[in-house]
Amino acid sequence: MLKTESVLIIGAGLCGSLLALRLAQHGYQVTLVEKREDMRTVALSAGRSINLALSNRGLKGIKRVGLEHKIEAYCIPMLGRMLHDKEGHTQLSKYSGRDGEYINSISRSGLNKILLDELDTFKNVDLKFNHSCVHVDLKQAHASFKTADSNSEYTIEADVIFGTDGAGSVVRQQMEKERGFLFSHSQDFLTHGYKELTFPPSAESEYAAEKGALHIWPRGENMLIALPNQDKSFTVTLFLAYEGGLNNFNSLTTAESVEDYFKTDYPDALALMPNLGTEFFENPTAPLGTVRCDPWTYGKALLMGDASHAIVPFYGQGMNASFEDVVEFDDILQETNFDLKAAFKAFSDSRKPNADAIADLALDNFHEMKSHTAQDLFLEKRKLELALEKEFPKEYFSKYSLVTFSEEVSYKEAMDKGRAQDKAILGLLKHHKLNGDQSLRDQLTLIQKVSQQVLEGELLFEV
Repeated sequence: MLKTESVLIIGAGLCGSLLALRLAQHGYQVTLVEKREDMRTVALSAGRSINLALSNRGLKGIKRVGLEHKIEAYCIPMLGRMLHDKEGHTQLSKYSGRDGEYINSISRSGLNKILLDELDTFKNVDLKFNHSCVHVDLKQAHASFKTADSNSEYTIEADVIFGTDGAGSVVRQQMEKERGFLFSHSQDFLTHGYKELTFPPSAESEYAAEKGALHIWPRGENMLIALPNQDKSFTVTLFLAYEGGLNNFNSLTTAESVEDYFKTDYPDALALMPNLGTEFFENPTAPLGTVRCDPWTYGKALLMGDASHAIVPFYGQGMNASFEDVVEFDDILQETNFDLKAAFKAFSDSRKPNADAIADLALDNFHEMKSHTAQDLFLEKRKLELALEKEFPKEYFSKYSLVTFSEEVSYKEAMDKGRAQDKAILGLLKHHKLNGDQSLRDQLTLIQKVSQQVLEGELLFEV
């Protein structure tokens, strides 16, 4: 049933497109505006977020709009982390001890195109591309735009506005301008940036490395990761400091220095990268940052996705968190009997703590992936956790499983419980209180007891 309210969504990336689709399904008159060209009609530039890790929270959003079967062909299951040492030896660390739990490598553009194609089937949706937002009237729900080939402006009037226009959100900037000190906003950047590179298909037109894993080369302060693509290539991402250390983005200025760096730190990866010299200097180096703000709503506008909570990519949850935004807003919208104003306030209040939690977890995982994954104590902990999940699939969930596979658990709860378990297990292992003489049941009981002590601030030994 068509609703009388008109909705303006600024930003047609993944979050905005999914939100537009769900609101269109509810019958709202939706205008979705994007400053870039329609990705379905142009070739995408290399070097920026080619593929993503889709997991349960993101799938929840896909299922909400009924597209789960359409995206299956775009998904490549990854069962765990394939760790690479400097000698080229590999070790698979599975993501879960339970059967059927994995994450999916998926094309960002492929997924976005599916959502846009579906939106084209709705008569109550108006898609506009190459239209840049230059001003937003938050109280009246009006926004001014201009096209790429004209300096003249025009205005779109609506009943409400959603800002899904990414980390550099124009809607958020206007919200901050109008609310002043009543609006909290921070942007925190890592000292590291990232650059996307490639493993092309092998000479036999096959994957050059194991396709069923997310590959990681942890090297302490820096690291390399690789995710498989449908065309048998891998997207390879180098996370490297801008300055400091023996090698950094500012010091790697020649093809020879880049090759020497890879030959020393990532020799088995270098063997799969015939175009390294070209890609390294032609593909952009991008920053890594976290955006937080509060509140997410003002006047007749609401921020969602990266516009309100951009995070670093190290938990693979950026897209998943944005898709979960849509699901949680949809739940609240229906609970409030489609009262948009009430839903804006309730969503902003309830979702903010969970967005902060996944932002913190993503920063935690940055340090874990580049360094801890290669440490003996961490590997011992993961081995124990996988055994516990396999033996007690309904009783034990690692922090990673809580975040990635337990979509019914909030990010905040997953963070609190997961951090407590990590601290308990690492402490027990460090002090030799977990050993092979104990049954898995006894080890689980001890871990649960100590985890609860951590949560209550009563831990009896140093970790």
